[in-house]
Amino acid sequence: MARPKRIRRMTNPPHFKGYRPIGLTEENNPVVLNYEEYEAIRLSDYELHGQVEAALEMGISRPTFGRIYESARRKVARAFVLGRPIVFEGGKVYFDSDWYSCNTCDCLFNHPAKEEDVTCCALCNSSDIEQCKENSQTNYQVKETNNC
Repeated sequence: MARPKRIRRMTNPPHFKGYRPIGLTEENNPVVLNYEEYEAIRLSDYELHGQVEAALEMGISRPTFGRIYESARRKVARAFVLGRPIVFEGGKVYFDSDWYSCNTCDCLFNHPAKEEDVTCCALCNSSDIEQCKENSQTNYQVKETNNC
């Protein structure tokens, strides 16, 4: 029996849903890039971290990081060569940012910019919010894409 996957740590999800090629009208068969694959590319190619440092930041082993990164590179290459859209979704990740809960509507939301103060709920605009003190990985799992 295989060991269960460790939850991967991400700073924040991407601020967009994906990419698509210009000039093609078909949008069938998109290439799905999981959040952990996006994060591996971001850390290695954008932030220029080595695999050991990036693996530590994601909370996984270096060989696991290498497998995730290789999978992401292959998916991006397939999308480029075949002219397919890339969609970011899913994965077993949690986001390492400040989380808040609304006492009015019980909404749980995050605030990626730690320098700015949160004054109201992202859903109902109530000012009756509080910062979550618990920083448990299991509370912030993303099992499916839910882009609100």
